[in-house]
Parts: sequence; structure tokens; C-alpha cells
Amino acid sequence: MIIIDGSEGEGGGQIVRNACALSLVTGQPFRITNVRGKRSKPGLMRQHVTAIEAALAVGGAHAEGVAVGSSEISFTPGRVVPGDYRFSVGTAGSTSLVFQTLLMPLLLADAPSRLVLEGGTHNMLAPPFEFMVKVFVPVVRRMGARIEMRLTRHGFYPRGGGRIEVDIAPGKLMPIDCVDRGALQSVSATALFAALAFDIADREIRTARKFLPDWPEAAFAVRELPAEQGPGNALLLEAQFEHGCEIVTGFGKLGVSAEALAKTAAQRMAGFLATDAFAGPYLADQLLLPFALAGGGRFTTVKLSQHSLTAADIIERFTARRTTFEVRQGESNLVTVR
Repeated sequence: MIIIDGSEGEGGGQIVRNACALSLVTGQPFRITNVRGKRSKPGLMRQHVTAIEAALAVGGAHAEGVAVGSSEISFTPGRVVPGDYRFSVGTAGSTSLVFQTLLMPLLLADAPSRLVLEGGTHNMLAPPFEFMVKVFVPVVRRMGARIEMRLTRHGFYPRGGGRIEVDIAPGKLMPIDCVDRGALQSVSATALFAALAFDIADREIRTARKFLPDWPEAAFAVRELPAEQGPGNALLLEAQFEHGCEIVTGFGKLGVSAEALAKTAAQRMAGFLATDAFAGPYLADQLLLPFALAGGGRFTTVKLSQHSLTAADIIERFTARRTTFEVRQGESNLVTVR
């Protein structure tokens, strides 16, 4: 059994999700102590419990300690059974994080699967739906995967109530290189809002324009969603390149002005555009698992995060595949999975 200290590295929920996915793929059981030991509220949260329960359901697995607040869990995998599954995170717990937990085991199964995930689709500390469908999934498709995703209802924090649908066809993943993102093809800035004042989204767009002066006026837009999907707000900044995409998101929350939210998001996007990296920091975290299960690959990224270093360590424990991080002065960092 693989023993993991959940307070190591970045000490968050990514350790739990990656361990569940890798356990189902490799057949190796694990135990995690000090779950989310570096978070202000340690232990499992609702979305982590749902991710583990989902892994148990699709993988015929057995686990102990799966409860909100639990600081220790053990997980023994069974055989992954593809099929139609529906999981509800409850309130605004992230559907994207549950999707990340299940994708690789179902992708490497022997028949197609369909997922319906209900909960948060646009909430803090998790990638929004647009990031998954436009930034992450296209890279995995290049590796040979067949994945289709649909958003049927937005779910904002704290209410949730969102819904995404995912079709996954099994296939063999092939190593790829994502070193060059290619030329910039298009940019867009969209302020989503529901059951809130139009002025909030409008101020976000006006502020984003100030900090992204080279973007054309037509790239900026406000989109109002049905009131029953709110209250909620998110600013999505998208840059589409020849070989990839980056999306930077700012999530509206009490105590943070529209101007501050938009300024932070726009400066993050401007910083990424000033580099030649293929992957932003969040995509880099997410690519390590599929690259390892494909047998290797390379990609360039911006400043390396503790999330990536921790993910690489967990992956190596289950697969013996090593990840090297080459920090190159004046250039994007090179990540190689061997």
C-alpha cells in the first residue's frame, strides 16, 4: 500500500484526486494521512468526498474514512466499470474537480462512458467549465482521447445547481510535445452575470479594457444568464493560439470590487501573453497526469507551482515515471515526463 502524507508539498485536495485516479488506473491501494493538512480548514470537504465516492462507484473500490472533515482515508481499487454515471457535488462544490478524478480511469477503460455532474461550474479555487473544455481537453484529445463536454446550466458559488455532461470514449494515449503554442489567433473577454446588477459586469469589462489596451473593442462582451442560475459572476479572459489556449478567470465575491477583480485577471493574462509558454500554471498542473499515463511528453510553462511539484511526486509513487523541471533563464520552463 502506498502511504502519503497529505500535508506534504502543496498539501491540498489535488493529492486526493490524483491518488484516486492513479489507484484506479494502476490497481495500487493507498492511504493518506493529514488530508489537506496545509489548508485553513484541513480534512475532506464536500467536493472531495464526492470525488472519492465517484471513484468508488466507477472503480468497484472500497474506502475508509470518506466523510466531510476526515483527516485520514484508505482506498483499495477494484475494476473500473464504464457506463452512465450521475454525481451531485451539492451546493457549489466543483464539478470540474470530480471530472478530473474520473477522466483517466474511464478513458483507459474498455467501453464508452457518460458522466452527468451537478454542482458548481464557476467557483473559486477550481477551473471553470470553459477552462476544461477549451484549454485542458483539447490537449488530451491531441494525445488520442475522444471527449465531448457540454454545459447545460451554470452553477455559481455559493448556490451551485450547475450541470455538465461528458461523453468519454476509451482509447490509447500517445506521448506528445507541447513546446510551441504558435501564433496568437484571437482574444476575448466575457463577463458573465446572473441575478446581479448589470453595472458589475460592465465595470469589469471597462477595467479589463484598460489593462489589455491592445485587445480590439469587439473582443469585450457582457453576457447575462437567467436569474435562476444566480446570483453569480465570473470574468473570462481567453487567448486562442495556433496550438493551444489559455483562459484566466476572475470570480466575483463579496468584498472584492469589480475593478479589483478585473485588474488582477487582466494583469495575469498580460503576464502570460508576455511569455512564449504553452501552458499557464493551472494547465501545467493538470497535464502531468495524462502525460504520465501516456508514457511521457514535454511542455513549456510559466513559473512552476508547488501544485505541479506535488503532483509529479504523487505520480511517480504510483507509476515510477519521473518528471523533470528545467528552469531556463529568459525562456519558458520546460517540463518533461519520462
